[in-house]
Amino acid sequence: MLKYLKKLDWMLIASVFLIGGIGILCIASVSLGKGDFSNLKKQIVFFGMGFFLMVFFGFFDWRGFRDNPYFVLILYIICNLLLLGLFFFAPEIRGIKGWYKLGPFSFDPIGPTTIVLIIILAKFFSKRHIEMYKMRHIILSGIYVLAPFFLIAFQPDMGSALILIAIWGGVLIVSGIKTKHFLVLMLCGFLLFSLSWLFFLKDYQKNRIISFLTPEKEVLGINWSQTQSVIAIGSGGVFGQGFGRGSQTQHGFLSEAHTDFIFSVLAEEFGLCGIFVLIFLYLFLLYRIMRVALLARSNFPRLFVAGFGIFLFFQAFVHMGMNLGILPVIGLPLPLVSYGGSNLLAIFIGLGIIQSIKINK
Repeated sequence: MLKYLKKLDWMLIASVFLIGGIGILCIASVSLGKGDFSNLKKQIVFFGMGFFLMVFFGFFDWRGFRDNPYFVLILYIICNLLLLGLFFFAPEIRGIKGWYKLGPFSFDPIGPTTIVLIIILAKFFSKRHIEMYKMRHIILSGIYVLAPFFLIAFQPDMGSALILIAIWGGVLIVSGIKTKHFLVLMLCGFLLFSLSWLFFLKDYQKNRIISFLTPEKEVLGINWSQTQSVIAIGSGGVFGQGFGRGSQTQHGFLSEAHTDFIFSVLAEEFGLCGIFVLIFLYLFLLYRIMRVALLARSNFPRLFVAGFGIFLFFQAFVHMGMNLGILPVIGLPLPLVSYGGSNLLAIFIGLGIIQSIKINK
């Protein structure tokens, strides 16, 4: 066991703990303003559970996922059934059926589904990387993605659904998709978005996009949250207003400050310095993750690590963009920082598999 622990990437673990520590500090500040520390306590418990999950998955050989297709397929089916079950057994919260209620806790199957999908795509393309010129392989891989995509989009949770598309596109690029095939997929994506606008997107989702394009309107309406977020970030200055002293955070002007707008909490209370520290830690974490991909000796681990890196990068980029007002609000958490057990545990499971890839080359 001691020999195994020495092989872990402790630089990666250190960056994860520092990022998570920033998240716990921000959640503590939000809890201070609300006078309710239940979310803070649960986040600390989730973080501890996540660390043990990372060590647990790092202990097992990653080749079990590559060499047992039926096991991975069963996991994929279970994840889709859990997503389907949300429509029948999950309570509706703010118009979304996205969580199973388990006493004081909630379970969101999107996180585990994302990790399982990355495994499936890595396995699929690792066996077909020399045949990426065949369009049928791209279409078949898309079928794996579309099933959970539509189940998540119909909740409706378009932000999480778009993550799956981003992962698929990223893994396709890493796998060596031809340029003309990629352009065809982009065209299909544009047509799908156009049809979604006409027949699928709900009015509030359309309004979010319209309000993003016209930020000067509906400042007191649908643009309220993003306007307050931009104000909070701007008021932070270089060094911030200090822990527990951010006016927007402490007086409740930021909606969902512990999840969707936690980046604004960081910016308001710790300023530009806090933002630079967080971005540096994210880039360092991404470097340690991609270093494992570059040192991998076969395609499956390389594609899995790349897919996981894309998952983290896309989530962080879109969350920061939402908070800065340069992207529409689609409700994505900030990885390892925002409150939420399911997403946090899924990230730790992915990091555990990456640790296993590093140890069992």
